[in-house]
Amino acid sequence: MVTTLATPDIAGYTFGRSPDLTDPKVREQLSASAIKAFIKIAGQWRLTEPQARGLLGGIASSTFHAWKTKPDEQKLTQDTLMRISLVIGIYKALHIYWGDEWADRWITLGNRGSMFAGVAPIDYMIHQGQPGMFQVRRMLDAWRGGR
Repeated sequence: MVTTLATPDIAGYTFGRSPDLTDPKVREQLSASAIKAFIKIAGQWRLTEPQARGLLGGIASSTFHAWKTKPDEQKLTQDTLMRISLVIGIYKALHIYWGDEWADRWITLGNRGSMFAGVAPIDYMIHQGQPGMFQVRRMLDAWRGGR
């Protein structure tokens, strides 16, 4: 017996596959909303500008300010879109697991867990880069019972 899962029908979004971030048109289409989401999350987490820029791969302050003031004029790289996607997933997982107050504080608090060795998750992710962000995302998904 073959069973197929019905995918939701939401205008403008295909659930069948992930967006192709190698396609410049796809990156252009996603960039403004990704920047806006990242800026909102960085504010919720109360990140400093250097922390926010560090999560984005260490971009220049002038670039960060251009993104904030004119998000609709930007076209992000595949790496930056992936980083923002990871931040969104981490944000979501934290809010599912902890609830609002602790979810937004957890990222900047020192953590004695074996992965972090006393440093805050934000510092771990900045230091480890995209692989560290993937590790934090996987750990949080496991905590909340995801796969």
